[in-house]
Amino acid sequence: MKKLVGFSLILLMMTACGNEEERLAKRAEKIHMNILTVDTHCDTPMNMVRSDFDLGERHDEGCVDFPRMNEGGLHAEFFAAFIAQGARDDSSTNEAHRTVIRILETIRANVVENSGMASIATTPDEAYRIRKEGKIAAFMGIENGYPSGRDISRIKQYYDIGARYITLCHSKNNDICDSSTDSDGAENNGLSAFGSEVVKEMNRLGMMVDVSHISDESFYDVIKLSKAPVIASHSSCRALCESPRNLTDDMLLALKGNGGVIQICILSEYIKTPDPNPELDEKLSDLRQKYADYNAMTDEQKTRYRAEYREIQGKYRKLATVKDVVDHIDHVVQVIGIDHVGIGTDFDGGGGVDDCKTVADMKNITKELLRRGYSRPDITKIWGGNVMRVLSEVEELRTQS
Repeated sequence: MKKLVGFSLILLMMTACGNEEERLAKRAEKIHMNILTVDTHCDTPMNMVRSDFDLGERHDEGCVDFPRMNEGGLHAEFFAAFIAQGARDDSSTNEAHRTVIRILETIRANVVENSGMASIATTPDEAYRIRKEGKIAAFMGIENGYPSGRDISRIKQYYDIGARYITLCHSKNNDICDSSTDSDGAENNGLSAFGSEVVKEMNRLGMMVDVSHISDESFYDVIKLSKAPVIASHSSCRALCESPRNLTDDMLLALKGNGGVIQICILSEYIKTPDPNPELDEKLSDLRQKYADYNAMTDEQKTRYRAEYREIQGKYRKLATVKDVVDHIDHVVQVIGIDHVGIGTDFDGGGGVDDCKTVADMKNITKELLRRGYSRPDITKIWGGNVMRVLSEVEELRTQS
């Protein structure tokens, strides 16, 4: 009899859990149907320029395409034109400039080819209009200011094509500022003189300054100089995960003072400090030795490298979870409030955690937010309201300069 009662209790608990999950799923679905959801960073354009990748088709590989965005209830995406750091001579930066123009034009062409599903957006008003039309809003950004070289006029060229943010640097120092991860250490101890001009020009144009990847000193220089709110398009909290790519609590407070927003990056290593994984380290070391200089590779070699990299990561990598991601959102809210946090996945650039590996899984983040008691107005801000507010303010300040 006791065994029967125990079994009945377990069955009731399982039913209750199932009912709760179903209820959360329905609430998340309803919220996504009625708000604008925005992801501020994906590296999917790398797939577009290396192949005939079509955003309008559902793919089994990669993280982002329009059909899966619809499945996951993601309405707007910032497609980043990524440029790896290279030599800083005129010939190299000129080539990088031509490449970033080509990537931006490729993004636009891919969206135009799928005009029944998506449209290019450059303003919040356009994004909300496109959303009402039942289509996806495709924003563009640039990851790494390296292609500008030392030519300030190029910033306007990128703006005129449609880019609405520039991540000032990437994994190495450039002519704009120091990186948070350059093994050679600081070069400018923050922004360079040219970098200061870049920030001013972006303010003048109405272009968001992206502080992800830049060094702490560079971050504080930007905060001091910028007349407009800034974004960290794909960064997380250093208090929860000790990575120089993440923001400290003091940096979060400075960001709040600036009126900006941190878009939590769901790349596992920026969410949860990884446990030692010698097997993964060995496989990745072997891969780097096999392919040596990435910048010197042919497009075919880069494609093979990325395929082998994904295979190794899929087999040996231990991922953080959606709960870990929302821990970072919680932390930002506790430190600087609900008005300064959003989501920047870094999909197709390493982003992805258990239960959220592609854009098709985005509602799992919403379900976890609901579990923790976030209201619909809160979720509206996290899922796009905050970054659209920043872009609006950046635009408004442009007209005053």
